[in-house]
Amino acid sequence: MSNISSLFVTRLYRAHLRELGKPLDPSELEASCWSIAEDDEAGQTWCEENSYAGYTSYASLDDLPYRFPIFRDLVKVLDKHVAAFADDLQFDLGGKKLKLDSLWINILPEGGTHSSHIHPHSVVSGTTYVTMPEGTSAIKFEDPRLPMMMAAPARVKDARDELRTFSYVTPEAGEVLLWESWLRHEVPMNMSEDDRISVSFNYGWG
Repeated sequence: MSNISSLFVTRLYRAHLRELGKPLDPSELEASCWSIAEDDEAGQTWCEENSYAGYTSYASLDDLPYRFPIFRDLVKVLDKHVAAFADDLQFDLGGKKLKLDSLWINILPEGGTHSSHIHPHSVVSGTTYVTMPEGTSAIKFEDPRLPMMMAAPARVKDARDELRTFSYVTPEAGEVLLWESWLRHEVPMNMSEDDRISVSFNYGWG
């Protein structure tokens, strides 16, 4: 009798923020994102110079937890989710913890996209979703083996989730997604008339 098993599994963590730690006020988090975006002239300039539709604080601010208490509370909750994910991944952290090393705001308007990328120099990356209007874009994950598939045929349209070359996940506002930082991902075009707001982050080790 044949035996087929899965090797080298890619894990994706998905949960509501409220499942671990202190509950957060979503309206306060959204208002704080808008307040920072409106005041961050350096970030606005960076977005204009780099043809980035919408707004990101990635290249301009590295102190969000010190600017607004809601982001400090958010980090405390994220720490718990990341620790749970690290346990699932069975990392040997040598008695240390994964620690936040960057946190930034993303506001993606209608027609905005975020091209395919990875997060170098980090261990775990993720995003928590502040607003997810109806019809807005999912996050798209790419099979890390894609460059090695060479002459492989395409998968059938109804292939099982774990066998698909690309996986699309549409989170809800208030959810957090976590993945290992080498996993390539992108945000396809936002087809909603409303803004898609999220807060992304990286955790490192050591």
